[in-house]
Amino acid sequence: MKSTESANTQKLNDKKACWQLLLNHAFTNGDAVALWRLPNQEIQQLIISKTEKQLKEDAVLEDLSEGFMLAPFMAEHRTFLSADYYFRFSAQTLEEPESATETNAHAWLKQLKPIDTPPAFYEKGSAVKVTSIKGNYINLVNEAIQLIKAGSAEKIVPSRTKTIEASINLLEAFDTLCQRYPTAMVSLISTPNHGTWLGATPELLVSLENQHIFKTVALAGTKAWTPGTDSKNVAWTQKEIEEQALVERYIISCFKKIRLRDYEEYGPKTIIAGNLMHLKSDFKVDMKETNFAQLGTVMLNLLHPTSAVCGMPKDLSLDFLLKNEGYSRELYSGYLGPVNIQQNTELFVNLRCLQWKKSSAQLYAGAGVTIDSVPEREWEETEMKMNTLLSVIFENYTISTR
Repeated sequence: MKSTESANTQKLNDKKACWQLLLNHAFTNGDAVALWRLPNQEIQQLIISKTEKQLKEDAVLEDLSEGFMLAPFMAEHRTFLSADYYFRFSAQTLEEPESATETNAHAWLKQLKPIDTPPAFYEKGSAVKVTSIKGNYINLVNEAIQLIKAGSAEKIVPSRTKTIEASINLLEAFDTLCQRYPTAMVSLISTPNHGTWLGATPELLVSLENQHIFKTVALAGTKAWTPGTDSKNVAWTQKEIEEQALVERYIISCFKKIRLRDYEEYGPKTIIAGNLMHLKSDFKVDMKETNFAQLGTVMLNLLHPTSAVCGMPKDLSLDFLLKNEGYSRELYSGYLGPVNIQQNTELFVNLRCLQWKKSSAQLYAGAGVTIDSVPEREWEETEMKMNTLLSVIFENYTISTR
């Protein structure tokens, strides 16, 4: 036993060796794993959950235990991963425990027997490769534009997929994404029911700070960013400005539904996410001053799927997408994030993501279509979004937009 503890103590000084040890034991036992890094933070967090619990429709976000939530685009089947073992990592090593939960996890870690093989991440679904044909996506965008011109909708967000034949070192890719995307929520999720997903999303859906401050954002509009570009001097087109304004109005309409008048709004302003730029507005509510203790739960149910990933009006746009996209989005454009860990909840829309398979990766991207959309440009926008992730994972990798 002492020799095992000594060997594992040495591994604690090597973050990636520690990851490999933890993940190997988790996957051997059929446990689920969530590894993530929040925006503008250096600490990376990891939980191991013995179960994938399906949440009831009336589950109260504020009352859940510490854990990690996963919700697909069609969010009626939400998954909660309890933080049975919780760890925090700095750039190179495992952080010292700061809570009883961490202390127990560290004690468990020291008892683990070394396993030298690479972690066997979960793989879900068939090996069938799905790649959207450009002509089909252009036709889908045209159909959305016609629906908008007829006055039935203001905005629709059709998405597409692309499969890349490649073998990815997931832990290395996660670390690289953390370095390249300091303002993104970077995540690596692997569960028996959902398979394995890697992503770096810029879009916050619901934040609860100390069960006291609620935050959300309206993020839309996309431009390529090149080094040296000053975000304060970016010129946005009318189409892009209106696309982001629709998301703003959608959030405000949700506030109105629950008769919430006391909120703060900041923006819009240009933000940089990797090699892309977006327009973003921030919303903030003091839950104690407004006497709205379950605002996070209520707004989560109202907001998802937002007009940034679905469209306006929501029901009509959703019906159009389900009938015409031709594939299941699964976790893409759903949401994910830590819940009530250190009294904070941070749920993000799952964008800029891929689903991993042993010898391939399936990527997902969408584009906001309005009455001013040009189909070819919407296709190019989805290419840019996919390339943002791929260019980090595969150095010197580019996707043709022809």
